[in-house]
Amino acid sequence: MADLEQLGKTLLEKGPQKLEPSPKRIRVLFNKIYIVDTTSAKCVWEHPYYPQYYVPHDSIKSGYIQDTSDSHEGFTVYTLNVNGEKTSRVLGFNRGPLSGYVRLEFSAMQKWFEEEAEIYVHPKDPYKRIDIIPSSRTVKVEIDGKKVAESDNVMMLYETGLPTRYYLPQTSVVDWALLDESKTTTSCPYKGEANYYNVIIKGKAHNDSIWWYKYPTSESLSITGRLCFYNEKVDIWVDGEKLEKPKTAFS
Repeated sequence: MADLEQLGKTLLEKGPQKLEPSPKRIRVLFNKIYIVDTTSAKCVWEHPYYPQYYVPHDSIKSGYIQDTSDSHEGFTVYTLNVNGEKTSRVLGFNRGPLSGYVRLEFSAMQKWFEEEAEIYVHPKDPYKRIDIIPSSRTVKVEIDGKKVAESDNVMMLYETGLPTRYYLPQTSVVDWALLDESKTTTSCPYKGEANYYNVIIKGKAHNDSIWWYKYPTSESLSITGRLCFYNEKVDIWVDGEKLEKPKTAFS
């Protein structure tokens, strides 16, 4: 979670990485009340990876934003109070390119909506997309020299900025005794909530090497129940050609 004071200083001194208006209607629910309903939100890239929504100060319903003593030159950390439910994860600006706009911590709100669709984790990057394409190429996965899965019934997922991910049917697993359910879960705004398996090879646990989506988002329904392996951590062959392990944040 961002240090709001440091974030405010950085955005004032250096500006956001990128800034552009959003054409979408944005609504924010907090303590069962829509506190924001605006078509004037801005997409603000605080870092290179994805944007956050900043909303006009005057789009937040009157009386819910409370001034605090945490004011600085050019920005203020506010308290949001809606019928007794409070959060101080609110950052507003009064000068610079974000003047008049407020950052509501995404995870501190109850729900966010773009038009009629609820969004999760963080806003999607309008310059990032996923394509999921069926393939009959044979994909084989090995860990520590042990074949774990193989199939020619593959869904290939192409996501901007990441290596191709190969989603295999559960029946591709050679020996389910190698798999152990993990308690890890992660969430993705494009695909949904993922569950994981550890893979046990020769007594060694390769933690969270496999992930899968039981209930993916509507745009990713074709990978429902399929298993995917970190290219960065396992050995993958496609039609007999071994792939190089990519270098990413997951390496």
